[in-house]
Amino acid sequence: MVKKKKNAKDTTTKQRLVFAVNGQRFEVYSIDPSTTLLEFLRSQTPFKSVKLSCGEGGCGACIVLLSKYDHVHNKVEDFTVSSCLTFLCSINGCSIITAEGIGNSKDGFHPIQQRFSGFHASQCGFCTPGICVSLYAPLVNADKMNNRAEPSPGFSKLTVSEAEKSIAGNLCRCTGYRLIVDACKSFATDVDMVDLGFNSYWRKGESNEVKLSRLPPYNCNYVPRVFPEFLKKETVVGLNLGSERYHWYSPVSLKELQGLLQMEANGGTSMKIIVGNTGMGYYKELVHYDKYIDLRYIPELSIVRKDSTGIEIGAAVMISKAIEALKEENQGGFSKEAKLVFKKIGDHMDKIASKFIRLEFDDGPEETFSFRYCYNTTFCGYNFRNNDRVVSSDACNKLLFETYRAAPRPLGNALPYLNVAFLAQVSLCKNPTGFMLKNYRFAFGAYGTKHSIRVKEVEEFLYGKLLSFGVLYDAIKLLETLVIPEDGTSSPAYRSSLDVGFLFEFLSPLIDSPIDFSDGLVNRYNRTLLSKNSNQQHDLGQIKFPTLLSSSRQVIQLNKEYHPVGEPTIKTGAILQASGEAVYIDDIPSPKDCLYEAFIYSLEPRARVKGIKFNPGSSPKGVIALITSKDIPGLNLGSKTVFGTELLYADDLTEGVGQRIAFVVADTQKNANIAADLAVVDYDKENIEPPILSVEEAVERSSFYAPLFYPE
Repeated sequence: MVKKKKNAKDTTTKQRLVFAVNGQRFEVYSIDPSTTLLEFLRSQTPFKSVKLSCGEGGCGACIVLLSKYDHVHNKVEDFTVSSCLTFLCSINGCSIITAEGIGNSKDGFHPIQQRFSGFHASQCGFCTPGICVSLYAPLVNADKMNNRAEPSPGFSKLTVSEAEKSIAGNLCRCTGYRLIVDACKSFATDVDMVDLGFNSYWRKGESNEVKLSRLPPYNCNYVPRVFPEFLKKETVVGLNLGSERYHWYSPVSLKELQGLLQMEANGGTSMKIIVGNTGMGYYKELVHYDKYIDLRYIPELSIVRKDSTGIEIGAAVMISKAIEALKEENQGGFSKEAKLVFKKIGDHMDKIASKFIRLEFDDGPEETFSFRYCYNTTFCGYNFRNNDRVVSSDACNKLLFETYRAAPRPLGNALPYLNVAFLAQVSLCKNPTGFMLKNYRFAFGAYGTKHSIRVKEVEEFLYGKLLSFGVLYDAIKLLETLVIPEDGTSSPAYRSSLDVGFLFEFLSPLIDSPIDFSDGLVNRYNRTLLSKNSNQQHDLGQIKFPTLLSSSRQVIQLNKEYHPVGEPTIKTGAILQASGEAVYIDDIPSPKDCLYEAFIYSLEPRARVKGIKFNPGSSPKGVIALITSKDIPGLNLGSKTVFGTELLYADDLTEGVGQRIAFVVADTQKNANIAADLAVVDYDKENIEPPILSVEEAVERSSFYAPLFYPE
C-alpha cells in the first residue's frame, strides 16, 4: 500500500516507510522486502527515466541520486545508487532524485540536459537519463566544497578528471563516448575548450569567450533541489516492515542483530544480511528470503577507526567512504610507507566499482563484522594473522608493495579476470649487488574461489634467496602448479597467464638492479628508481597519473555544396531523452490484470527436449503456466522469409544455443524471469549428428540453402 500524503489514521501504531521522490512524499505500510527501488519507481510513480537494462548494476541505466540527512552533523549527503539493486526498504527517510527531478519540460531543463542535447550526446537515449544523473551527483558535491576556488562563470568546481570518472560506470551502446565525455567536461573548471569536439554551439576558430557565451549557462551556486524538510523530522532507524510472510528488519545494535540471527538459527527460516545489496549483481539470487536484515543502523558497523595497528572499516561503510579513509593525507600515527600502502589499496579499490556501487565487507569475527587494513598484516582482501612473520622496513630491509587488476574495462563495474596484491621485504645490507629475499605475501583473487588465494609455497621457496632470473623462473613454474582456476571459471588459461605475468612484472626489475630507496617503497610506474646509477630522490605519493582519456582535437571539414546538409543540428527529442521524458515501449503502463512471460532458451546446440520442469526445492512464485510448442493449437510458425520458415519454439530437436524452447507465464515480470531461470530442461543427445560449424563441413554434408529467384 502506497500513499503520497500522510494518513491521519493509525499511523502511530504501524511501521511505515517514508521517503521522497523528486520532492513528492511517499509512504509505504506493507510491501515485499525484495522489492527494488527501480520496481517501485517504474510501477508506482510517473517517473520512468530509470530503465531496467542489465539488472546487475553494470550499465548505469537505472542510476538515481540518493540524499540522506545526517541529524548529528546537520548536513545532507548526496550519492548515486543503482536502483535495480537498491531495496526499497533501505531508503527510509531518504530523498530520491531521478532525471525528471533534475530538469524537465514543465519546470525547465537543467544545463546538463541542455548541453547533452547540444553536444549530440544522445542517440537512442535509453542510457542518457542515467548518465545525466551520474554527472549531476559529483557536480552537486563539488560545488559544495568550500576548499575549492570559485570557478569562472559558466563552469563548476568539478575537474576534468572527475567529470570523466563520473560516468565510468555508465555504458552507451550507440552514441560513442567522445560526445558524452565532451558534454561532461564542458562543466569542468580546468577544461581546455579546444579539446571539446564537434557540437551545435560554436564554429571552428571562435574564441573561448565566444564559445563559453554560447553554452547553456551554469551557476555553481544555484541548487535546484533541496532536501525536503518533512523528511528531516522522520525517524529513519529501527524500521521493521514486511508483508504477511516476508519481513525487513533494521537492528540498531549488535545485541539486536544477534537476537535476529538466533531466531534464524532456531526457526529454520531463510535470512539475508544486507547493506547495499550490490552483491546481487554478481551472485544471481533466484530465491526469496523470509527475513532481510539491514546492517546500516548499527553504529559499530558504520565507523572507520584508525589506530597504531591499522585502519578498521565497518561492514556497512560505503566503498567511497572506505577509499577516502585509505587515501586521507593526514593519517596520524602511521609511517610514510604505511600511508603509501593505504593509498595504493585505495587506488586499487577505486578501479573495482563505480561510485554508485556500495562495498560490503564480511571478513572477521561474527561479533564485529568488520574488515581491517593493517600495513604489516593485511592487504587487498587477505588477512594475515597467527604466526606470520611481520613485514617491516628499516635501513637494511625495504618494503615493496603493489596491486594489479586485469578487467575488460580499467574502471567501473567490469568483473575482473584477476586481482593481485604483492607485499615483499628485501634486504640490501649483506648483498649490496643484489636483493636478498626475506618475507613475502602473495594473494590472488577472481579464480572462481570464494576467497582470495595465498600461495605460501611460493613465499617459502623465495625466502632467503638472492633474486635472479633462474630463481624467478622456478618461482613462476611453481606458481603455475599452485594457482589453478576452479572448474567453470571463464578464460582459465588467460587468468593463469596473468598471475605469472604480474609476478614477473613485480620481481623482474629487482634482478641485478640495486636501488637507492628514498621512501622504502618501489613503484612500478617510476622506472628511474630501478636504474643502477640513479641517485635521484622520489616521492611516490606525488606521482600523477593521466586522466582516462587523452587530450585530442577534432577537425571536421564541412562542405557547403549541399548546405544545410552537414550543419550541426540538435536532434529533435534529444533533450526529452536527457530528462527521461521520452516514452519507450516498456514505459507504457501494462493493462489491468495483465500476465507476464519470459522465454526459456536452449543451452545445447543440438539436442532433443525430453521435458521441462522446475526444481522441487525452488518453488517459483506466481507461475500461471508453462507453454511449449505442444500447446500451440495451430502451426508452430515464428516467421517466414525467403530463406524458409522459422519455428516459434523448438519442437523435439533444438537447432542452436539460445533457441526458444518454451515460455513461462506469471503474475509479474519479475516472477516470470525468476521462474524461467529456475527451469530445468531435460536434454537427450544420443544418436544426433554433430552440428555444422564451418563452410567446409556444410559442403561435405551437402547442407545448402535453396537458390533464390526474384522476378525481373
